[in-house]
Amino acid sequence: MIRSRVLAGLSTLAFCALVSATAAPAQAKALAKVNGVEITDDDVKVAAEDIGPGIPRQLEGKARESYLLDVLIDEQLLVQEAQSQKLGETPDFAKRLAYLRDKALSQTVVTKIAKEAVTDAAVKQTYDTLVKSQKPDTEYRAHHILVQTEDEAKAVAKRVKGGEDFAKVADETSKDSGSKGGDLGPWFTKDKMVPEFGDALAKLEPGQISDPVKTQFGWHVIRLDEKRPKVIPTLEQLKPRLEAYVAQKAVTDYIAKLHEGAKIERTEAPPPAADAKDAAKPADAKK
Repeated sequence: MIRSRVLAGLSTLAFCALVSATAAPAQAKALAKVNGVEITDDDVKVAAEDIGPGIPRQLEGKARESYLLDVLIDEQLLVQEAQSQKLGETPDFAKRLAYLRDKALSQTVVTKIAKEAVTDAAVKQTYDTLVKSQKPDTEYRAHHILVQTEDEAKAVAKRVKGGEDFAKVADETSKDSGSKGGDLGPWFTKDKMVPEFGDALAKLEPGQISDPVKTQFGWHVIRLDEKRPKVIPTLEQLKPRLEAYVAQKAVTDYIAKLHEGAKIERTEAPPPAADAKDAAKPADAKK
């Protein structure tokens, strides 16, 4: 456990060393001492901002705070060991500290831009634009049975159209182990399925069962349970994602403006745009 915490925090070791060496504000509460060096609640807040996303989700409240404090205790032990070996006086440390300082400054600017951009008005405007861009569509809920051959599909269709319980037949015969009883889960639009499946589904009325449908996966027998006009989530439901989008766009636009007014000189030309995009693709996507 100690090893994992240390590894999780090593990227901020130099930064934490700088924080620890700075006098804590008078209102900061001391949470621990490591050989006389205080670790405060302000230090924990800084650590939470830095490594919070990497903390196990099951840790909440006091358990989360305790985890962060353990990280800082482990790091302070390493800081003191580094100081005893005078590693802070090496050129390598100076380079790392300069890099972390620049990173902290850039992140401070990004945080400021994002915070100022994410207003109720901006989020509402983004939501309204999203709603206007949505085309009318239909959502479905359905069950299906997947088998390998057309003859098997015909036999299955005969059974369920004859009144046998669809879920029971699906559990007995379907090759789709991911859909219990053949249930395809929450509401979806037809474009979420392969074309042949989606087209067949769209022709059904609630309660109807399709004839066998062939797709790349095999043969399906589909039962449409319900359909409705596509429902657009409310602003409140989308708010976290909208806020993230507004913040990201504001930062991207701001950086673009900085580029316009800056003199940037490269010692080597960047690779062609097409090559750069191709390099960013997963290896299997290039085949």
